[in-house]
Amino acid sequence: MDLAGKNVLVVGLGKTGEAAASFLLGRGARVTITEAKSEPELGPAAARWRERGARLELGGHTLPTFLAADLIVPSPGVPRLPEFRAALERGIPILSEIELAARFLKGTVVALTGTNGKSTTATLVHRILRASGRKARLAGNIGVPLLSFVDRSRDGDLSVVEVSSFQLEYIETFHASIAAVLNLSPNHLDWHPTFEEYAAAKKRLVAGQRPGDAAVLNREDPLVWGWREELAADVVGFSRRRPLGRGAFVRDGWVVLRDGAERKVMPVAEIKLPGLHNLENVLAAAAVARRAGATPAEIRRATRAFSGLEHRLERVLTFRGVAFVNDSKATTVDASLKALASFDRPLVLILGGKDKGSDFTPLRRALKNRVRKAILVGAAKEKIRRALGGVVPTEEVETFAEVVPRAFAAARRGDVVLLAPACTSWDMFRNFEERGRTFKREVRRLAGVRTERRG
Repeated sequence: MDLAGKNVLVVGLGKTGEAAASFLLGRGARVTITEAKSEPELGPAAARWRERGARLELGGHTLPTFLAADLIVPSPGVPRLPEFRAALERGIPILSEIELAARFLKGTVVALTGTNGKSTTATLVHRILRASGRKARLAGNIGVPLLSFVDRSRDGDLSVVEVSSFQLEYIETFHASIAAVLNLSPNHLDWHPTFEEYAAAKKRLVAGQRPGDAAVLNREDPLVWGWREELAADVVGFSRRRPLGRGAFVRDGWVVLRDGAERKVMPVAEIKLPGLHNLENVLAAAAVARRAGATPAEIRRATRAFSGLEHRLERVLTFRGVAFVNDSKATTVDASLKALASFDRPLVLILGGKDKGSDFTPLRRALKNRVRKAILVGAAKEKIRRALGGVVPTEEVETFAEVVPRAFAAARRGDVVLLAPACTSWDMFRNFEERGRTFKREVRRLAGVRTERRG
């Protein structure tokens, strides 16, 4: 793919947009960056990109800029602008960052997607492969754009890539030799018009595979498992409920792998990650890593050492008998349900943020008789209150600073205060990480624990 002299439009200037602009400039493209933020909002970054040779369109997007492009590279999550449709109708290609990267990347791609558990599973796969002595990198939706590794990639490398529905929407030839689909539940319905279109975007990851590739699918997700007959790849399953002819499963308290021969990998009791959903993540990671060449012993060693990621059922501290747990990454209803199912103690649950078009009514049954009170915050708090329909006491607060003290006041000794918001953070924070760190800071403030200042 020759980019020299091409007019390429980069839409959005987050991490992915910056990586794309830098990559394109390095290959001689004429780069325009269009960004909704104004010049004062961008600050010094605007001048820096002009110095590097990019043209900037700030404070909004205009149709002529889109129609003047030879190629458009959108950042993940940029809204479905009408300009995109107009460009496609004009025959202008739109490629996601992972598609652009894959056209230049050397080595083998191992890609994982799903509604929940992507980051945890991708990270565990990466750690297993590194522990097995393979040269592996971790990239994609987890925070490091795949384009960042193109120039350093070599034949024989493994790129473990977490991919989102946004990224998969705009792929053409992106190919993963090993691909995993962990689960599917309604998500991002403020971006995808329907759940069916969201699922179709996810399916593109495995639909583009070839004979000899591996598609690792959740045996307990009827929609995902239902794709198996349509795929060219070898189908490998994972299940915590039943033995499988090929894949990873649980039997008699052990994680078992079957890929011709059957091997016990590790006792389930050795897994440090809490919750049944994390057991499924471990099974998926084991199946993926085994297909990539890791031995059962290497899988066991790396998994035993893995205690999870920040903002995923992260235990903060216990104060006066009340445990505080940060699951800020639970940005969907399904993720919040999985977090709730990880505890057998009474809970005070913190819900709310920016709605993604979610149906919150499935929370009613899960909260009833288990949650002492729900603390509601953010733009979706009234919608959540209506959806809960009075099955548990609720309290609405206006600011995030009120969340922790109000939740603690509602808790009793032995309870868990759980942040599992079922919403994105974008109404009050830049991302779920900032929300989670704010929660932890407020918990430590409540407990009188000194925290280091971060620069």
